[in-house]
Amino acid sequence: MEIIAAFSTDDGKTYLDKHSGDARYFDLYRITPDEINFLKRIINPPKEEKRHADPEKAKGIAQRLKKEGVQVMVSKVFGPNIKRIRKQFVCIMMNDPEISQSLPVLQQKTDLILSEWKAGEGRNVLNFKK
Repeated sequence: MEIIAAFSTDDGKTYLDKHSGDARYFDLYRITPDEINFLKRIINPPKEEKRHADPEKAKGIAQRLKKEGVQVMVSKVFGPNIKRIRKQFVCIMMNDPEISQSLPVLQQKTDLILSEWKAGEGRNVLNFKK
């Protein structure tokens, strides 16, 4: 019972206060009820949007993260593309300043997250903001 989560960040420590898709990086973690392991950092190459909420931008990010086995995206802020992204990932909104503060929360809620994952394209956005 594990989840692979991608955290939107510019510095590897904190969340950014802009849309998830605008992050410089996605830091990937494997989270189980017993362990939290950093896996790798994925660079989010800047892509010029042809229009706000460009579906091609969402598609590119999703493809990159799917190749890494990501099931969950975690961010402070999601943009309008969340309607596309949530069909492929469990989207979780957090309000912690640092990613390290969110990891134990996700670890405690692994069952709930996996249940939402199994809901498929109709899954809801989970809001774990305090």
